[in-house]
Amino acid sequence: MARKVLVMGEVRDGSLRNVSFEAVAAAKTIAEGGEVVGLLVGDSVASFANELIHYGADRVVTVENDKLKSYTSDGYAQAFLAVYAEEKPEGIVFGHTALGKDLSPKLAAKLEAGLISDVTALEVEGGNVIFTRPIYSGKAFEKKIVTDGILFATVRPNNIATLEKDESRTADVSSITVDVKDLRTIIQDVVRKTAEGVDLSEAKVIIAGGRGVKSEEGFKPLKELADVLGGAVGASRGACDAEYCDYSLQIGQTGKVVTPDLYIACGISGAIQHLAGMSNSKIIVAINKDPEASIFKVADYGIVGDLFEVLPLLTEEFKKLKVHS
Repeated sequence: MARKVLVMGEVRDGSLRNVSFEAVAAAKTIAEGGEVVGLLVGDSVASFANELIHYGADRVVTVENDKLKSYTSDGYAQAFLAVYAEEKPEGIVFGHTALGKDLSPKLAAKLEAGLISDVTALEVEGGNVIFTRPIYSGKAFEKKIVTDGILFATVRPNNIATLEKDESRTADVSSITVDVKDLRTIIQDVVRKTAEGVDLSEAKVIIAGGRGVKSEEGFKPLKELADVLGGAVGASRGACDAEYCDYSLQIGQTGKVVTPDLYIACGISGAIQHLAGMSNSKIIVAINKDPEASIFKVADYGIVGDLFEVLPLLTEEFKKLKVHS
């Protein structure tokens, strides 16, 4: 059954988030040969339309307004619903990001649609789109289908393979004017809690530290390795509680859930709450002085040793590989 699917693209720090392209790929599956329409909302977003098209969008609609410069659920909801009323899609896809997790439930309630959140895989079988999502803190997965109404889903970053980029693709880009009004929240300023760098939720490589890092200074070798690998630095709740780093780096049940290609756990014991946030990483490497640490039970590779001795050696070896490549 061919469907029209509307995809929310996310622009942040002057670029489209990679999860936007993953959402387009998911929408292609849901559309089953129908049209995938990209949506960009902000104060100046039209320049990103072609990038969505290169990754598979069949058409792009933009909504630009000075009041949409920073995200607010009221403003973005007004923009989205205006486009929805005109397009009338059978499917909707968001990234499972801070924006997606905040806005999608509000829209689903407004549209009286079911919402399948945090989707990690999807397929079509017998005319039904089957959505797979984790449950019980990632210990199991459930499969869901929508039997009636709008197919509305959010997709977890780093789980849906993007379509191959084709810069020769062209498509129509249109704009809709929305009179944004009655905003209950006005964003006056955005202050970053962490340094600029790779976003944890979309990072392909994460170097994470636990209480074994011992201090704020102890995160320095983790940062050096992350820089060499083009990755991000994360932390366990224990490291955050000990004030070694900011809570914005926390990975786990009460922090961020990540699925990088490579996760290197340094001085992390492996509490179940932390495992809930990273156990679905494609490759897990554990570095810990305690050979009985629980983290080794989920690790693909383990190094029993002092992280302050191991990390500098790894960093130097990866630097050599980069030079030779």
